[in-house]
Amino acid sequence: MAAPIGQPRIRLPSQIRAGEVIEIRTLITHIMETGQRRDQAGAVVPRDIIRRFEAKFEGELVFAMDLAPAISANPYIAFQFMAEKPGRFEFTWTNDAGESRSVTQELRLS
Repeated sequence: MAAPIGQPRIRLPSQIRAGEVIEIRTLITHIMETGQRRDQAGAVVPRDIIRRFEAKFEGELVFAMDLAPAISANPYIAFQFMAEKPGRFEFTWTNDAGESRSVTQELRLS
């Protein structure tokens, strides 16, 4: 059974001007089990990783990343985005079992 996808955290800059390139930072709680470790009884612990991250702005995909077992637990992902207008981001993390966690965050310009 896959570990539940934890609570994500998103950080956008507090002051954003139109045309500015910003850094968006995300962190999600997840064990990221590689499938190469054994438990105390010697059985292989099944692989369980976040395998896909997507960021959409106003419904349009602006960043996507496929993750691999080499990524550490609680993956931190940062990417740049040119803020041209206010709108809504949707961030989605999907694990090996096909379960996903999505959160939305408003982008506001100052």
